[in-house]
Amino acid sequence: MPSPFDTELETRLVRYAAVDTQSDADSPTAPSTEIQYDLLRMLEAELTEIGAEDVSLTSYGVVLATIPGNIEAPTIGLLAHVDTAPQFNATGVKPRVVRGYNGGDITYPDDPDLVLSPQDFPYLAQKQGHDIITASGLTLLGADDKAGVAIIMTAARHLLENPDIPHGPVRIAFTPDEEIGRGVGPDLPRDLAADFAYTFDGGKLGEIEYESFSADGAEVLVKGVSIHPGFAKGKLVDAIQLASRIIAALPQSTMRPELTDGRDGFIHATDMSGGANEMRIKLILRDFERDGLAAKGEMLRQICAAVQATEPRATISCEITPQYRNMRYWLENDMTPVDLARDAARKLGLDPVSVPIRGGTDGSRLTEMGVPTPNLFTGMQNIHGPLEWISVQDMAKATDLCIELLQGAARA
Repeated sequence: MPSPFDTELETRLVRYAAVDTQSDADSPTAPSTEIQYDLLRMLEAELTEIGAEDVSLTSYGVVLATIPGNIEAPTIGLLAHVDTAPQFNATGVKPRVVRGYNGGDITYPDDPDLVLSPQDFPYLAQKQGHDIITASGLTLLGADDKAGVAIIMTAARHLLENPDIPHGPVRIAFTPDEEIGRGVGPDLPRDLAADFAYTFDGGKLGEIEYESFSADGAEVLVKGVSIHPGFAKGKLVDAIQLASRIIAALPQSTMRPELTDGRDGFIHATDMSGGANEMRIKLILRDFERDGLAAKGEMLRQICAAVQATEPRATISCEITPQYRNMRYWLENDMTPVDLARDAARKLGLDPVSVPIRGGTDGSRLTEMGVPTPNLFTGMQNIHGPLEWISVQDMAKATDLCIELLQGAARA
């Protein structure tokens, strides 16, 4: 049976996904890109239009709003991020809807060689009859996390139009720069003013996540000695060669992301730039445990020191910066928000599943900063690439979950 939310969710996601909001880790500004304001201002206007209160766009690029409560209950935050990942083209997104998916391969109008196959992606095989939203083949879709934005906006509109639904105060936050680990600034926990919160930034139907990677970023700077190559014997120190040796010294069979899953961590070089005089390597370090993360950082430092020792004329530095920590460390002390979400899922006939996130969310930082924030499913799949897709019907279930857990918190 079609959900009353299907059409609204489809319309919202298609509209939001067409807005370019890619973030930029190399930018010092907040938000990191001016284009994110295009969607942030759109959402600010839409929240005002549907009757939300206290609507504002903060100086650090977060849209905040309130749905007043009609019963005494905890204040709950609902969050989603507007930015899309820098890893793949996100300019000129052309969302399209495959209605009543027939269970076969999905092809793409702008890249005839690209195929989304249920044989390769078994979750898609479960969505026969659903309405599937994809991009056109040249870009990612941006359901990560504009699906979460659409879900929260749809739930907010429904609550405001149906004041008989019991719920406590709801605080909405749409954040920038989540994809580069900068979505939660120091002022957000105070400004959100929620007892606990939820990010709608998850995948498969029924997933309720309270465990994420712990994460650090690393930057290795290799400075060599530059000289004309024709007169280089005994004088040239090639930074490219030294940087390559650092990459080659990383564990090749146990810590590359493409070879890990489950609870395995990794060290991943995300960018390498420069020339013979100077090379810069950017890496991300991931592990579910603090000790494992620290060990990976120490391994990287030791590799850099070992390469440095072979060439004293070079200068090699390794700077490691904390990004976020496993939200489990705090949520396991009080599982109330997780239990409320699980109860709501069961009331909807869903089997709640909790698997560790092989990544992080704004909830990772918020939880660490004192606002317990599990992550809930939206339905998004194959994120950060051209095969990204989502089921409208999965989004509708996520919207139902949002409304049900707010009512559950009011009953508790």
